[in-house]
Amino acid sequence: MMEPDNTLVQRAQAGDRAAFELLVRRTSRLVYARLYVEVGDTHHAEDLLQETLLTAFRTLKQLQNPDKFRAWLLRIAQNVVIDAARRDGRKKRTPVLALHQSEPTTPEPSEILEREETKQQVLAILRTLPDEYRLPLVLRHIVGADYETIQTQMGLTNGALRGLLHRGMEHLRVAMHEALGEDYI
Repeated sequence: MMEPDNTLVQRAQAGDRAAFELLVRRTSRLVYARLYVEVGDTHHAEDLLQETLLTAFRTLKQLQNPDKFRAWLLRIAQNVVIDAARRDGRKKRTPVLALHQSEPTTPEPSEILEREETKQQVLAILRTLPDEYRLPLVLRHIVGADYETIQTQMGLTNGALRGLLHRGMEHLRVAMHEALGEDYI
């Protein structure tokens, strides 16, 4: 039988690194999915995931209610995204002296640009969905997680997960049809 998250949190707060590693294995896809939806880039989401987990490790003793671990971890992830956006904003405002202009090596094919545009539109639509639908959809269709993994990550039963995925896809279809005017899914 699987040890509950709150027990693992208590063990990790007492210094048990193996308990924290197990928590990371159970929740990392969930956090990654949330970050990916926010930033839309796999590498950036992976970097932010590492930063989130490091922050969680450093501040785990501050968590007073171990039953709220997942919500606490997702809040840390959200704060990491906000901080990263602020840092990126400061970098963009910093003047950069270009010594020489380099020519683009190869122009991007129009198909790659079109796919990227569509991806960004879908991510924007996904961001408008409630978390209860958005996270399972991202885990299943973007991250590629199987049902069992999603159930573990989100603490759901099989029936609840299937229902959320079905209703989430319906919401996504309607939103995409309204935004893009075509049937993509």
